[in-house]
Amino acid sequence: MPEPREPQTDVVDPGSGRVPDASDAGGGRDCPHSGHEAAPLVYGPVPSRRLGRSLGVDLVPFKTCTHDCVYCQLGPTTDRTTTRRLWVEPAHVLREIRSRLDTRPDVITLAGSGEPTLCTGLDLVIDGIKAMTTVPVFVITNGSLLGRPDVQRELAHADVVLPSLDAVDDVTYRAVNRPHEDLDFAAFVDGIADFRSSYGGQIWLEVMLLDGVTGTVSMVERLARHAARLAPDRIQLNTVVRPPAEQTARPVSPGRLADLAALFTPQAEVIAGAPQADHDQQATAAAVLALIARRPCTVTDVATGIGAHRNAALKTLTALVENGAAQRVDHDGDVFYAAADPTRPIEEES
Repeated sequence: MPEPREPQTDVVDPGSGRVPDASDAGGGRDCPHSGHEAAPLVYGPVPSRRLGRSLGVDLVPFKTCTHDCVYCQLGPTTDRTTTRRLWVEPAHVLREIRSRLDTRPDVITLAGSGEPTLCTGLDLVIDGIKAMTTVPVFVITNGSLLGRPDVQRELAHADVVLPSLDAVDDVTYRAVNRPHEDLDFAAFVDGIADFRSSYGGQIWLEVMLLDGVTGTVSMVERLARHAARLAPDRIQLNTVVRPPAEQTARPVSPGRLADLAALFTPQAEVIAGAPQADHDQQATAAAVLALIARRPCTVTDVATGIGAHRNAALKTLTALVENGAAQRVDHDGDVFYAAADPTRPIEEES
């Protein structure tokens, strides 16, 4: 991945040459939903099974989403909606990103704790990032709004868009993804296909398989036919690896995943584990909480994400559990740590 350039002194809109604000994305200068900005908008870099060291950008409030997926590692959706809003001012987001470029991420990822395409002004954020660095911009989305012309226009300059395909028909769509009532499977697939026809960047399609639901040969053959129509540049097979929203969401075994990957054209790749950290820094409580507030993490995840030694990460996690700021979750033989209250703003240490 390319290394970042030195950031500019001022974050500017590359089209107009001025600092973007909320009015640029259709809202007033004072963002009407700016309460989301109380918590950090940029976190990591975190270890990603697909992307390497990912500097995450959180554009919507916690668990604001178009879906309520049974496998979601963040728990049940609390605000299921299809209404797009200006949740954060682009200039505010860009200032936070600029301040974190010295962490040398492999990618900058618009993702976070909800559906990023529910935030308007994505084009200002993406173009603003590209004005300050050559680090590629990825957008992880459930894909449900990709058929909308405004979303297509705003994502046009992203380097890679990563939608998900977890169902084969409306029945499985409602059982696995539990979408907003205004969404249906046919429109969902048509929307991604329409986006593919106009988008010039790469599309990496993630397919989430659940044991006893979609993890069979017959189901995967149907998923593969839908995937072929969407013509993604990559197909990536995944399953439940962290504590899910519903305990009925069970993982498919690694061996089974490898067999099922061969049913896709091009053949799907099974997403591998995150790489190990290659440098050391202190595992501060604020940095650790910023990670586990976004998703449950193992000790190794935390150590890799903040570049700390594993023992230092474990010591900090243990202290956070003891003081009630974090909780330990046992899942499928692994131990994960999650923030006790993911919506609480992270206080930096003095």
